[in-house]
Amino acid sequence: MSPTPPLFSLPEARTRFTKSTREALNNKNIKPLLNTFSQLPGSENEKKCTLDQAFRGVLEEEIINHSSCENVLAIISLAIGGVTEGICTASTPFVLLGDVLDCLPLDQCDTIFTFVEKNVATWKSNTFYSAGKNYLLRMCNDLLRRLSKSQNTVFCGRIQLFLARLFPLSEKSGLNLQSQFNLENVTVFNTNEQESTLGQKHTEDREEGMDVEEGEMGDDEAPTTCSIPIDYNLYRKFWSLQDYFRNPVQCYEKISWKTFLKYSEEVLAVFKSYKLDDTQASRKKMEELKAGGEHVYFAKFLTSEKLMDLQLSDSNFRRHILLQYLILFQYLKGQVKFKSSNYVLTDEQSLWIEDTTKSVYQLLSENPPDGERFSKMVEHILNTEENWNSWKNEGCPSFVKERTSDTKPTRVARKRTAPEDFLGKGPNKKILMGNEELTRLWNLCPDNMEACKSETREYMPTLEEFFEEAIEQADPENMVENEYKAVNNSNYGWRALRLLARRSPHFFQPTNQQFKSLPEYLENMVIKLAKELPPPSEEIKTGEDEDEEDNDALLKENESPDVRRDKPVTGEQIEVFANKLGEQWKILAPYLEMKDSEIRQIECDSEDMKMRAKQLLVAWQDQEGVHATPENLMNALNKSGLSDLAESLTNDNETNS
Repeated sequence: MSPTPPLFSLPEARTRFTKSTREALNNKNIKPLLNTFSQLPGSENEKKCTLDQAFRGVLEEEIINHSSCENVLAIISLAIGGVTEGICTASTPFVLLGDVLDCLPLDQCDTIFTFVEKNVATWKSNTFYSAGKNYLLRMCNDLLRRLSKSQNTVFCGRIQLFLARLFPLSEKSGLNLQSQFNLENVTVFNTNEQESTLGQKHTEDREEGMDVEEGEMGDDEAPTTCSIPIDYNLYRKFWSLQDYFRNPVQCYEKISWKTFLKYSEEVLAVFKSYKLDDTQASRKKMEELKAGGEHVYFAKFLTSEKLMDLQLSDSNFRRHILLQYLILFQYLKGQVKFKSSNYVLTDEQSLWIEDTTKSVYQLLSENPPDGERFSKMVEHILNTEENWNSWKNEGCPSFVKERTSDTKPTRVARKRTAPEDFLGKGPNKKILMGNEELTRLWNLCPDNMEACKSETREYMPTLEEFFEEAIEQADPENMVENEYKAVNNSNYGWRALRLLARRSPHFFQPTNQQFKSLPEYLENMVIKLAKELPPPSEEIKTGEDEDEEDNDALLKENESPDVRRDKPVTGEQIEVFANKLGEQWKILAPYLEMKDSEIRQIECDSEDMKMRAKQLLVAWQDQEGVHATPENLMNALNKSGLSDLAESLTNDNETNS
């Protein structure tokens, strides 16, 4: 019998792991832990859980003994190495971090969190991310609850930035998907008018000013009195607006909207009436910035009545308030997925918001320093915010598109198409161009040279055609006034010069006459052309023309029916055959290569069956071009089972011929 393997003992294993952990910390090497892990009996899962407990026990002793942060971080680093080597669970480093941050004061938590920030790449690796993301999120939220947003502003910002770096943009746990507001952010101010000191302030200032002798103050130390008349009414309305910025949903209520509208108009009127001066107000600030002064940030507004005049005279404070208006307006106008269906603006509200938005941007651009630049920057940021709103409304789709396979997609070698593969294919040896419209246009005349020589491509008119109207107007018997003559039209004159240069010898003949204007020159040319060109009534056919007409008539008489069938159908033939086709047009349409969309379009255009039949034939004629012959039409009729109509079409052609 083989000897039984030794059984796993939790107390023994924990003692040995604790001893090895101490040794590893002293040596700053994880080898003692690896050796102990390999020597101990038991399953791998049992040994991992025991090592996790040993790490927490050693960390607890260090915290009780008030050890330095370096020793604590050394234990956490050792746990990270253990996870990498596979001897402890992946969540152990995060559990240790949570224990440390729960037990240490805030000043030491700052040092520990610096370590967390530096190892963000480690936390984002595949080994740690899935196991530790929830631990890190819970740890950061616990820290934020302990910190003061006004006193520990920088630390709070570091935590938020860390979370932004840790989680991807599409991580829904970090998004305000339902557009909830921080309703706990209440601005407290004096709501009791009887306790207000605003009415007494100016009186006390005057009494105190009586005791100051002339010459005791220098010019630079002269007291600056606020030019804005402030009373309790303005103070109350101004700070009451913060409640609407805190909870914009109130603006959809009728009574609340009226209050908001009234308060806003008064506050913005004060901003418009008392604008800040960019010379005095900004000079001291610019000097402070040059001297290295830092910008001070306050998380909450100071609502003391004594500060009201200074706040309204401060450019940064005005920017805060105006920016709040723009953010509020963007929410009210925007499309938010989780916004209630009752939250809809009326036309009057939308118009007021649009006008007020323009006024706010105008005030921002007039607010020193660099108001114009600041206004454009704010507008750009808010426009970008619209893209984020659209992304959230679409359910926050991931920005990363993963490949289906790791291997690169093999590129299929495309075989070059031989000319015989696309030339002369299809019905009637149509040349296929790869696009329906291109195919139709090309096959109107497949021979390029013949198409270029076509008479329809001759766009330049003859001298007789172009100057016919001008010659008639130049005749004194017609009594056309000068201002109505075509030669006075500048557009007509420009085209006339181009045509004369191409077709008239008079254009290049030297002359001693001097013309003051283009109409005068054209009038002279029209008189010369009128003498040379015969009038339309005097055009006489020559013998050659008559012979040509006779020959054409003879050719038409001698044409065989087969030749006539190869010629394109005429408009008269289409008209006659459409009347016969009537309600059967839809049977024929598929055999004329008409698509379903084209058939539906014909049905929508007209309810008359004969008109639908005519539209079908015209569309077929446009599509086939020179191949729209009676013979091809008869073939389509026979294929569709309309043989009677095919015979009728044949008889009509023979009769017409």
